[in-house]
Amino acid sequence: MKKARAAKPKPASGRGLDLPLFCGWDGETLVVNILGTPSAKQDAIGKVQGNQLRVSVTAAPVAGKATDHMVRFLAKEFETPAADITVVFGRYNVNKQLRIRAPRRLPPVVANALSEPKKA
Repeated sequence: MKKARAAKPKPASGRGLDLPLFCGWDGETLVVNILGTPSAKQDAIGKVQGNQLRVSVTAAPVAGKATDHMVRFLAKEFETPAADITVVFGRYNVNKQLRIRAPRRLPPVVANALSEPKKA
């Protein structure tokens, strides 16, 4: 019996990857769709909303500073250097896609999503 192969994510009009979930692997790189909330009371990884992971940061949305702050916050959460996180799109928008190269830790919401069997 042949083992079914997982469908490989395809680029979405040159703006990142189309993901079946809010996150997925591209080799050793984790790709995550984010719905950001700037000017929050605290930095936090929230729940999944649709095809995005909610991430709140305390920084104000001024000239990309909230995104920079989010990258530093997520670098700590994924135990990876901030330089290993790339903003694919959405630097000045609440809708973002990030690429996190070789994360050493997965926050529970991400680990749970990646370990769940895919729905047909």
